[in-house]
Order: sequence, then C-alpha cells, then structure tokens
Amino acid sequence: MDYVLTLLTSIMAGLGKTLSLFAICLIVSLPLGFGITMMLRSRVRPVKAIAEIYVYILRGTPLLLQLFFVYFGLPFIPGIGKVLMFDRFTAACVAFALNYAAYFAEIFRGGLLAINDGQYEAAKVLGLTRGQTMLHIIIPQMIRVSLPSVSNETIVLVKDTALVTAIAVPEIMYYAKGAVVRDADTTAFIVAGGIYLVINFVITLIFKQLEKKADF
Repeated sequence: MDYVLTLLTSIMAGLGKTLSLFAICLIVSLPLGFGITMMLRSRVRPVKAIAEIYVYILRGTPLLLQLFFVYFGLPFIPGIGKVLMFDRFTAACVAFALNYAAYFAEIFRGGLLAINDGQYEAAKVLGLTRGQTMLHIIIPQMIRVSLPSVSNETIVLVKDTALVTAIAVPEIMYYAKGAVVRDADTTAFIVAGGIYLVINFVITLIFKQLEKKADF
C-alpha cells in the first residue's frame, strides 16, 4: 500500500501538464473547429477547398505523426524553420489543437446538417439577418445536437494526452513509464489508468449536466 501511495504521489506530478494540455486544446480547438465548419459551408470554392483539405489531412493521419512533425519537422522548413521551433509542451498544444479542431469541425458540421432548412426560412420571414439567425437560432440548436459527440471526443482527448510522453513532456504517463522502468513493476501503469478514469468520470458528470440543461 505504501508503494502505491508513493507511486500516486510521483505520478500526480504530471497531472498539471496533462490537465493544462487538455484545457488549452479544448479552448483553442473548439472555436477553431467551428471556424473551419463555417469555411466548409462557404460558397467560395477556394475557402471551402482549403477547409476540406485541412480536415482530410488532420483526420487522415495519426495524431502521433502530427505531434512528431510539429516538434521535429517544422524547424527544418527552409526560411521559416527557426520561427517554428517550439518547446515540447508548446509543440504538443499546437499539434493537439490542430488535430482536434478537424474533428470538432466535422461534429459541428453534422450538428448544422441536422437542423431543418425551414428554420432558416422562418428566420428570413421574421426579418432576421444571417448573423442573427446563426447566433440566436442555428448555433444554440447545433450545440444541443453536437453535445453528445463533443463529450465523447473530449473523453478521447484525455486519453490521447498520453501520447505526448513520446516527446518527453512530463505528464502522467511520463512519470508512470519512468516508475515502471525504474522498479521493473507495472503497478504504476495501473495507478495511471486509475487517474485517467477519475478524470473522465468527472468530465462525464459535467457533460451529463450540460446535456440535461440542453433538454436531452
């Protein structure tokens, strides 16, 4: 028991980095994803094409590969490589935010497609502008429809934060792996798994409350 408590104390040293990466990714990727959704619905073909290519590449390649590219690859780009040299944590935030923005964009797009076209026509009859229609009618409904999928993707995000141990960001799995290597004992992985379960339990409760308030 003392060994488990020691492990817990050691591994919890990485909790701050894990939660920071999680929070930064959500704060950046949610609005960025919505912006990409708007680009996907644009009538300007080049704008729509750029968004489609972005989503295709970011969803079609592994997040770990994108993480390696941002941290190891960007500095080698001729001319601007020096500007794109990030520390480990910043590189992780950039890679995760760009990746999850693509997924949230598709979730929001699906939420918009679920809204009946009659809503737009009704708003037009009432004399609402396109901006007012989106802000007061369409977006609130899109959020209600998208919440379950956003909840699921958020839980996946918590688990994906473990990938940053590949570039030595000192988060939960970094310390757990170090303990396993040091002690030749896999108990640290079980402790780390318990921490992730607790985090996701709290997130699940939060989203359930949000869904209840949205009349699900």
